[in-house]
Amino acid sequence: MIITIILILGGVGAVVWGYRDLRTPVHHGRSGQYIEIPKGTSPAAVIRKLAAEGVIKHQQPVLMYLKLTGLGQRFKAGEYDFPSPISPREVFAKLQTGEQRLIRLTVVEGWTRWDIANAMARLPELKLNGPNSALALMDDVTLIKDLDPRANNLEGYLFPATYEFPPDTKPAELIAIMVKRFRSLWKPDWSAKALSLGMSPRQVVTIASLVETEAKLETERPIIASVIYNRLKLNMALGIDSTIIYASKLEGKWRNDGKVYKSDIDRRSLYNTRLYVGLPPGPIASSGESALTAAINPAQTDYLYYVREPSRDDGAHNFYNNERDFFTGVQALRRWEQKRDAENDRKRAAESNSR
Repeated sequence: MIITIILILGGVGAVVWGYRDLRTPVHHGRSGQYIEIPKGTSPAAVIRKLAAEGVIKHQQPVLMYLKLTGLGQRFKAGEYDFPSPISPREVFAKLQTGEQRLIRLTVVEGWTRWDIANAMARLPELKLNGPNSALALMDDVTLIKDLDPRANNLEGYLFPATYEFPPDTKPAELIAIMVKRFRSLWKPDWSAKALSLGMSPRQVVTIASLVETEAKLETERPIIASVIYNRLKLNMALGIDSTIIYASKLEGKWRNDGKVYKSDIDRRSLYNTRLYVGLPPGPIASSGESALTAAINPAQTDYLYYVREPSRDDGAHNFYNNERDFFTGVQALRRWEQKRDAENDRKRAAESNSR
């Protein structure tokens, strides 16, 4: 009788222990790393593998639970990232989802297609033979031909965002995803709105790319768009340095040191908006939603000029409708820059003397 009671108590204790073990989170060192569960792996083999990786602490209660419930038959193959800590019950829930490892690519607002190609080439999963392989794929304009019949590449139509995709995704598929994201944000009435502004969709996308490269503050983007439109109406050169940089990149002459040289300014290219009046031939960068919205809905102003506001470090500008006030703003900025440079020189000298 006593032996029977002991056996019963032992069984109850084992059940209670197993119940608690299934719900007890386990700390492990594989968080952020993918564990592959191949197709056809038996539930028992899955548990053994996870135990070996430290994700499962005790195999026996887990295997018993799976045998009693049949839950293991719902496990799916995949590549799993198990957070730490995680309980066996939570492991079971993930194993029923068929989780797949995803590759991440972030396309930054204002990037050119060269920037995007370089970022793609750095992802070994895409198996590209360098950035030029990606650039060649960006010459396929099939997905935007109806929107932009003049396009000979996808500059401006590769929407800036963070993309997550399976490792077996082909580079052309990823590029198509970026274009489709752009098209999902190009509202149905925007093409008609562009015509009402006297612009084609391509020209609006081009203006958006100029706004993207010029405006740091979202609130200023419609105002900078208005400056562009106002200058175009008056047949004034836009004089936007980012177009000059783009012209140099097209010819492979950009030094990529953040400086615009005289050779850049003098370059005979239709993208040089200091030398040629009007919009450049096409977009010069990938624009985010706010820049696109500003280009299609510019503010109503009489501004023709803008200059960085020296008292702020957030990229804010002052706006002017006449050349005299504009030059006053430029002089204020130059004085601030000289003062800043002098202060930096003083600090460097002091640091050098203290060594």
